[in-house]
Amino acid sequence: MEYFTVEEISATLGVKTSSVYHWTHIGYIPHIKLGSLVRFDKAEVLDWFEKVAIRPRNRKPLEAQNKSSR
Repeated sequence: MEYFTVEEISATLGVKTSSVYHWTHIGYIPHIKLGSLVRFDKAEVLDWFEKVAIRPRNRKPLEAQNKSSR
């Protein structure tokens, strides 16, 4: 297992460290507390991120939308 710091996880996910700290505080992101330290199992966090990520809907290209509305 590979454990990451808050800074490493925020860089991996492309979010602010304050977001990671907040998610940890509210129990949203899987984490491990080692005394006052917070660590993250990289594989577990990446699995979690795939489950909570919102994917955009498949939409027609803008040109196709404009043609169909004529």
